[in-house]
This record gives sequence, structure tokens and C-alpha cells, in this order.
Amino acid sequence: MLSKTRKSLLTAAYSAGLICLLVFLRSLWCGFVNLDDAFYVEHNPLIKGIDADALQRLFTEPQQGAWLPLSIISFAIDNFFWRGNPVGYHLTNILLHAANTVLVVLMADRLFQYLDSRFEPIRNNRYLYPAMLLLAGLIFGIHPMRVESVTWVSERKDVLNGLFTLGSVLFYLRYVQKKSMPGENITAVREYCLSVGLFALSLMSKQVSVVLPVMLLVIDWFPLGRIRRANLLPVLIEKLPYLVLSLALSFITLSWASKGNMMIAAGDFPFYARCLVSGNDLFEYCRYLLYPVGIVPFFVIGDTIQLSFVVKTAVVVTFTCFCLGSARKWPVLGAVWACFLLPLLPVLAFTQSADDTAIASRYTYLSSVVPSIAAGVLLIVGYLSLTRKWPRLAHILIPSVIVMLLIFYGTMTLRLIAAWKNTGTLWTRQIEVQPLGRAYIYRGTYSSSIGDNNAAINDFSVAINIAQKAGRDDIFNIYAYRGEAFRALGLYEAAIDDFTVAINMSGQPLYYYFRGSALKALGRSAEAEEDFRRAGDQRGPIPWFPAKYNQRSPDK
Repeated sequence: MLSKTRKSLLTAAYSAGLICLLVFLRSLWCGFVNLDDAFYVEHNPLIKGIDADALQRLFTEPQQGAWLPLSIISFAIDNFFWRGNPVGYHLTNILLHAANTVLVVLMADRLFQYLDSRFEPIRNNRYLYPAMLLLAGLIFGIHPMRVESVTWVSERKDVLNGLFTLGSVLFYLRYVQKKSMPGENITAVREYCLSVGLFALSLMSKQVSVVLPVMLLVIDWFPLGRIRRANLLPVLIEKLPYLVLSLALSFITLSWASKGNMMIAAGDFPFYARCLVSGNDLFEYCRYLLYPVGIVPFFVIGDTIQLSFVVKTAVVVTFTCFCLGSARKWPVLGAVWACFLLPLLPVLAFTQSADDTAIASRYTYLSSVVPSIAAGVLLIVGYLSLTRKWPRLAHILIPSVIVMLLIFYGTMTLRLIAAWKNTGTLWTRQIEVQPLGRAYIYRGTYSSSIGDNNAAINDFSVAINIAQKAGRDDIFNIYAYRGEAFRALGLYEAAIDDFTVAINMSGQPLYYYFRGSALKALGRSAEAEEDFRRAGDQRGPIPWFPAKYNQRSPDK
């Protein structure tokens, strides 16, 4: 028979998960997009049938420079049941995220038990305490920054990693509790082993959880209060299995990134610039948490260090120093900031692995957990404090603020989900906020695929102008794409001109085939035959070719 406290906890947890699931059900009407979905799902031979060879490749080869065996296996399971229907893939993401929201509530309950006696009025209130837990779960679960991780099929990595990471933390908290209880040593060891095992599974889903050993030390410091001179060594020894797994995966990931030429040399991106860009990113992530407006898949910083970067970095450094300086007086502030900061470290500019730097809300999936819990506590503490002075005002103001906040988050989340309906809507949203060349290229290729070649030509033309201003040496790809759109419309002279430019820049044999097709359509058979000869056996769709000495993708 469950106690009333346990029932309240489970009611809050399952309610948060259910509300989260209902909000994200709109994702079921979204399709695949031409941003990684083709690589991970639509054209991924590894998920079409998992056999011994596929398993070996999954566990020994990188996928897009990362080790993701469990994420790819989850796609294979979806493929078994749903084949190419995106509904099933979205449903799995939604269910995983709803489960993670439940885990956030359970984790909030565990952490709250360690807060001091000042929080007893909340703990003992049969209505406020479950309300606080529900609020913490909803702030995490329906926040607009969760949309990319849930609605983008390829970001299965985030929600699957989140499931195992949150599970690992929860079992660690259970281990700490059981360890302090007489006669529970065997149970404590079991909980500890489960925590380490789930951490290993999280690393097989996405390596962003490599910072978990340090996060557990932060939790040991506050609110668990286990970091003391007398027991510091045992607490550190507890983290050794986590640390070994973390270091091993970090080494493998960096090794693969280095071999794949994915890392930027220090000379091309000096340390001071990495610090300023990272400071700017952290400031913007905080701004997104408080005011989630302007969220897009890629918010590219660019190549120029702006004065605002210096100001934002100074704010971040000042706040960090304040948290360190006030650690004894207000440990909660330092602990929350550390748990927000640590999961972001692998994706900041310090470990930059692309030719530009980008801010993306999907990077905050783990880092938002503890701040969401803290926000729920803060709102309820504020309610109680205000009740003592102005009870009538408190009963109206705080609930109104909470309701408006959740409505705001839910409404913004639903709007952002709609932007992921298809590739066209996705890149239109990107262009509205930040008109990157990448967005015009991807929307152009989508328009071509659905037969709207006039729209494709317009997008490719804009992309060419952006690429020319940026001095990109892989611009020939865009000329080729536009040339094929011209050819599809029967504008053969324009197609020939674009393919000629592309050929002169790159010499790709495939381009000769398509120019030859346009020449043949104009009756210029001799020239067409010469192009066909140069093309050799090259046929098929036009891929994106890297520049000869540049592996960049069309980001600007």
C-alpha cells in the first residue's frame, strides 16, 4: 500500500510526463527533414537490418564523428516496426522525453530531501510540495528549448542519452541514501552498479554525459553535503568507474574527430577567441532559458569577434566568480550554476569541431535539468515568502505568474514544433530569424525535390550571393544545384552556364553529365557527347562535394 507522500510524488511525476507527452504529440504530424535525418534514418543501411556485421560496425566505427551505437540501434528498432513512416520515430522521441520528465520529478524529490530545515514548510505541505515537483518537471519538459531534441528525429541521441543519464543520477542518489542506512549495504552496492551501468549506456547514446562524474561531485557537495575532509577520499574513489568510462570515451571521440579533420587548429581559432565565443554562448543559453525567443536549429556566430562578446563573457565570468565567492553562504547558487555549465562544456567553442560556431538549443537538454528544478523551488519559496507579508497578493500573483509562464512555454513550444513540419517550413523559420546560406541551399534542394524549381532557383541565387560575399571555395556546388533546377524547367542555356561555372571551379565529372544532358536537349549533340565522355559512368543525384582543400559544409 503506497503512502500518501508516495502517491503525491507519483501523481506529480506521471502528470508532468503526461502533460509533456500531450504537448509534443503535435510532432507526430512532422516528417523527416534534410538535416541529418537522411544519414541517420532514411538512407542508413545500418538500421535496415541489424546483423553481426552491422553490430560490429556500430560498436567500432564513428557515426558523424561520434560513437552512437545505442542511438542507431533504437532507429533500427523503429525501422523494424515503422519502416519509412516518420510517425513511429517521432513517437519514440516523445515517449522518451515524457519518461525523462518523469525522472526529473523523481530526481527533484530526491534532491529536495537533503535541503535544510528552512524548507520544511514546503516538504510538509500536502499541496505545495507535489505542486513544486510538478512545476519543476513542466519547466523542463515543455520548455521551447526541448523542441529540437524531441521533434527532430536525428536528435534521438539527446532523449536517449537523457534517459540513461537521469537514470544514472537517480540510482546514485538511491545509493547514497541506502549507504547511510544500517543493513542496506548489499542494496547500496546494487544501486551503485546500476548507476554506473546506466552511465555507460548514456555514453553509448551520446557522449555529452562525459561530465557526469564531476556533476556527481557537485551534487555530493550540495545538497548531499558529503564533501568533507573526513570522507573526501571515499567519495572520490566512488567516482573512479565513472571517470574511467568518461576518459575512455573522450579519448576515442577526440581521436575520431582528429582523424576526420573535424577539429579546428589553434592557429585558425585562437584560445582567446574560443573563450569569448564560449562566454557569448553561455550568456545566450541563459537568455534562452529565461526568454526563449529566436530559437533556430543553427544560430551561427560567424568569423568576427564582436564587442558584445567581450561584454557577455565579462558578465558570465563575473557571475561565475560570484558563485565561487559565495559558495559557503549560498551553495545552492554555485551548485545550480555548475550543473548548468558542466554539460555545456563539450559543445562550447573550446572543443570546436566545425568551421563556424553555433548556438543550438538542443545542446541544453541535460544542462537545463537542475535549473528547472531550482526554478520550481524558487517559485514556491517566493509564494510562501509573499504569503507571510501579503497573503492576498501572494494567492493571486504567484499562481498567475506560474500559469502564464507555463502557457507561454507551451505556446512557444507548439509554434516551434510546427516549424519542423517539413524541410521547407524548417528552413523558412531559420531564414526568418537568421538567413544563413545553408538555409537557402537546403530549402532550395527541398523545393527541387517536390518539383517547385522556380522557388529553388530563387533560393540558390540568394545562396550564391551569400557565398560570394563570404569567399567560399565550395560555391560551385550551389551553381550545380541551380543549374539542375534550370535544366528541370527546360531553361537549358541557363543550366549550361551554371554547370560550366561549376566545372571550371571544381572539375567534377558528374557535372559534365548534367551539362551534356542540357546540351543534348538543345540539339548540340557533338558537345553533349564530349561531355558524356568526360563524365564517364557518373550518374545520379548531385551530392554536395567538398572543396579540394576544404571539408566545410554550407553553413554561411
